[in-house]
Amino acid sequence: MSHDTLITRERMMNILRSLVNALVNLEVVGGENIPDQGAYVLTTSHISRLDTPFLMLSTSRKDIVGMVAKEYERAFLLGWIMKKLNVIWINREGYDFKAFREASAFLKKGGIVGLAPEGTRSKDNQLLEGKPGAVLLALKNKVSIIPAAVLGSADMLKRFSRLKKMQVKVIFGKPYTLPQLVEGQSEKEFLKQGVTEVMCQIAALLPEERRGFYRDYPRLKVLLGEQQTSS
Repeated sequence: MSHDTLITRERMMNILRSLVNALVNLEVVGGENIPDQGAYVLTTSHISRLDTPFLMLSTSRKDIVGMVAKEYERAFLLGWIMKKLNVIWINREGYDFKAFREASAFLKKGGIVGLAPEGTRSKDNQLLEGKPGAVLLALKNKVSIIPAAVLGSADMLKRFSRLKKMQVKVIFGKPYTLPQLVEGQSEKEFLKQGVTEVMCQIAALLPEERRGFYRDYPRLKVLLGEQQTSS
């Protein structure tokens, strides 16, 4: 990012922090799981257009950028805010090579790139089936992944109509590294395994009623068991 872009972005972040302090009770869990430096892919659940700003406000890292669906670029107010935050716009129709290159360049500079592997916003708060974009981005750039979940971000209108503050919780899990392709394993099966790992890591941070497509996955049960053992 250029110096001017960084200044514009930081000004917008300060405005958003002021708004969040006034309108939202924001709880951050696992903030210590975000290393102070180094490149990572941040994968998150996605239930609201506000998820990206909340994630960016939940860490002291300034070198973090979100990948946001290009359809929001023209959205009233939100599109303007996202532009000021210098997000990476991604076309959800097909494979967006331009966005992938921009994200890879940001990672090579040691930053964090955040995206929702579901590829779209869940309308019923249930975790949707994941897509391979995050897996490919992490493997291509040889970086670890940090799972995240955002709770309460879809309740804005309901809370405001009752003159109550939004209750938002952002949870960060521990970084992990995807396994490498093993001999005899097809690329298709390898990618499927990677997507399952990414989505189950996110599901493990969500309450049971929100785990959706991955609710009964064996890998999720293993991760939940590990959580209980370490707690």
